[in-house]
Amino acid sequence: MKDETILNHDEAKDQYGAIVAPIYQNSLFRFKDWDSIDKAFDHKTEDYIYSRLMNPTVREAEDKIAAICRGEKAKLCGSGMAAISSAVLHCVKANGHIVTVKNVYGPSNNFFNKYLKQKFNIETSYVEGKKIEDFQNAIRPNTQLIYLESPASLTMELQDVQAVANLAKQKGIKTVIDNTWASPIFQKPLEMGIDIEVHSASKYLGGHSDLVAGVIVSSKQIVDQIISAEHELLGAKMAPIEGWLILRSLRTLPLRMKAMMETTIEIAQFLEAHDRVKKVHYPGLKSFDQYELGKRQMTGYGCLLSFELVTSNLDSIKAFVNALKLFSLGVSWGGHDSLVYAPVISYLKELPKERFEEMGISPSVIRLSIGLEHVTDLKNDLNDAFSAIK
Repeated sequence: MKDETILNHDEAKDQYGAIVAPIYQNSLFRFKDWDSIDKAFDHKTEDYIYSRLMNPTVREAEDKIAAICRGEKAKLCGSGMAAISSAVLHCVKANGHIVTVKNVYGPSNNFFNKYLKQKFNIETSYVEGKKIEDFQNAIRPNTQLIYLESPASLTMELQDVQAVANLAKQKGIKTVIDNTWASPIFQKPLEMGIDIEVHSASKYLGGHSDLVAGVIVSSKQIVDQIISAEHELLGAKMAPIEGWLILRSLRTLPLRMKAMMETTIEIAQFLEAHDRVKKVHYPGLKSFDQYELGKRQMTGYGCLLSFELVTSNLDSIKAFVNALKLFSLGVSWGGHDSLVYAPVISYLKELPKERFEEMGISPSVIRLSIGLEHVTDLKNDLNDAFSAIK
């Protein structure tokens, strides 16, 4: 079935035939006798014993996400970072080595560069990632994981997902990709050979800026191993109410992605032609240097873009951000509401100054998340804000 049908057709699974899955807001599940609970403990990645591991409401959402990602199984977590850290910890051991892209998401970078390095002596090599040779040259004898983020944060650089997956398989190295930007609607990395796909479900999958969640998608074997180890032992559970909210949001995911993509492309073209903008980073623009690669491995484009103002004067940058009326100032993205963020606010707090510079990010970079407002109103709001730049 097509994604739209998968997300909007439900088989009646409860005893009353409810058209919408009920919320099983319970912590545990009771059993009729000793033998039935004893049997459940032999299949605890499938049977319902305790909602920290498995819950029917959450499972309903997981099954739909796995289906549209073309994976065998999915596991929802309490946040995107819970999904990322669980997937990474599944793949690495002490004294190992990770290869990732230089513009990886800030908290992911901190997890690699600080937590794993200090706790487990795991080293990380950062590469540009635009050429397969970047990964080939970074691999060491103890490399255990190649971690992708395509497009990468802020600068939106792509990696050739299939080529990296093939290389990793030749070397016996696991691959994980953060596929949040493109969503499962526009990019399906598991079909290209990636081992594990992760998402911040707070973004498109949730879609309404009212929940925090993450998800891991892979083969049943890998997901079951993560459930029994990282997920259970580190407590990365998903609450039933949030699982239900994601289930609600998934029904409109294809429609929202299409509508936001159309608006975002028009906004990107508007920014590219504006005299107060130095450069626009968005794979949906034909001027983007990896446009052809994007067309080959994605069927559409996300709603997040960045651009560089012509000025690096902090007062002017602040004036632009503060002048926006329809774009709310906030850190997340992927919801129905348009947002603006200046990464310089937090990146220098989260990352060492040298890492910020290595990522090629200047203080003039502005990030926009395009929502479901009318494109004309958004362009007018941006135009008004540009006039605040002296």
